[in-house]
Amino acid sequence: MYKKILVTLENSRTDEAILRPIGLLAKPLGSSLLLVHVAAGWMARHRDRLNLAESEEMRVDRAYLEAVRERFAAAGIPAETQLLWGEPADEIVKLAEATGVDLIAMSTHCHRFLAHLVYGSTANKMRHTLAIPVLQPKAPA
Repeated sequence: MYKKILVTLENSRTDEAILRPIGLLAKPLGSSLLLVHVAAGWMARHRDRLNLAESEEMRVDRAYLEAVRERFAAAGIPAETQLLWGEPADEIVKLAEATGVDLIAMSTHCHRFLAHLVYGSTANKMRHTLAIPVLQPKAPA
């Protein structure tokens, strides 16, 4: 059913809302995972344009992705990682389209009103741009 699942990670406690459920889904289905984090700090957003070196934030994010990959590997779930930089919604949409994933999984903050307009843009763009199902469990407050 879902051969390859793209899992977006924030490198925060919010990620736990998606990590356990996606493991429970992927294992019996024999799915592989593509673990993705989009570094969105100033250096990351301007890295290519200004030819900047990888920032400390990006090194920490890369190590985090690897630790999560190892966690799934220990559970017998194949996973690969991808660190991107730039505007999260745009980069995730491009990657999803390029890799042919069957499902996107991400935790959501369930912001209200104005906060939703500002912080909910990544989830909104994915839901309205892609024809791929998006699994979005709510992260604990």
